[in-house]
Amino acid sequence: MNKNYYAILMAGGVGSRFWPVSTQDFPKQFHDMLGTGETLIQKTFQRLSKLIPKENIFILTNARYNNLVFEQLPEVTSRQVVLEPAMRNTAPCILYASLKIQKENPDAVMIVAPSDHWIEDEQAFTQNVQQAFEFCTQNNALMTLGITPTFPNTGYGYIEYNKAATNTIKKVNQFREKPDYETAKQFIAQGNFLWNAGIFMWSVKSVIEAFKTNQPNLYALFEKGMEAYNTNAETAFIEAHYAEAENISVDYAIMESSQNVYVIPATFDWNDLGTWGSLYDKLDKDAANNAVVNAKTLTEGATGNMIRAPKGKVVVVDGINDYIIVDKEEVLLIFPKAKEQDIKKVLQSVKDKFGDNLG
Repeated sequence: MNKNYYAILMAGGVGSRFWPVSTQDFPKQFHDMLGTGETLIQKTFQRLSKLIPKENIFILTNARYNNLVFEQLPEVTSRQVVLEPAMRNTAPCILYASLKIQKENPDAVMIVAPSDHWIEDEQAFTQNVQQAFEFCTQNNALMTLGITPTFPNTGYGYIEYNKAATNTIKKVNQFREKPDYETAKQFIAQGNFLWNAGIFMWSVKSVIEAFKTNQPNLYALFEKGMEAYNTNAETAFIEAHYAEAENISVDYAIMESSQNVYVIPATFDWNDLGTWGSLYDKLDKDAANNAVVNAKTLTEGATGNMIRAPKGKVVVVDGINDYIIVDKEEVLLIFPKAKEQDIKKVLQSVKDKFGDNLG
């Protein structure tokens, strides 16, 4: 296994659209959302370890999830867990982790990957990442994996690549914001647009150079800590300075303004598992087309539902179609799938009325 291969596993999000299972204290990446016996972060760690030495997989998360990481990934050491003392979007934490890795191994090439996505063909994923690593080793490139759209989704950003490109690795023309439905249809009709899955590959040298060029203030803030990184002084430096960082995504910070961006159209099935509906799409269904996790169900005139309950709990559903039904300790959610994007707002209303401890 190549000792220059590294990963930054992004595990700091809350996943509030998966409430009530996903909460601020115990977000979705630490849950077995698919009912497979493994949590999402465990599945992602194992997937990456097929190509990357386990000791080179860094977990980037919020300080409040430190204990959860060690409970679920007992093979990692404190060296591999990079903690954000404040929420500052993806650019600051990626730069911070990249500087740490550069100090350890200036020849590193890395993947930045979310910890909570679903990927079915793991062999195809590994091949795509290997191809990107080889390209990034030889070239000054910022790379991403794009997903071939299957419908005009308005919830994803899009990547427009050079239509004339015949190689598998394609030059990116531009990143496009989440479109409205008509624009998304136009994107798909053009044939050179991919969904932005938030999976990036680059050499440590290339990504740090991109930050230095495009985000000089952010770079200067974290570069001040080079002497402290990977030493006992690191925690004090980060706690003193991290909150000064701008709240900015890596897409805005470097990808959209760089000229050396490339994309590989992914050859694997992918789902960001962003909502209960997206989870429903990926789960096996019973005879009535209900997706069930953990529960034992008795259904009558009930179809198209997403049902999740504590393991072995009996759930009886009659006359309800296309609903999200989730039972978790002190919260029972019965909510139309068609309104799943409103779960965030409902969560806030619940917290306002019944207390923050429920979210």
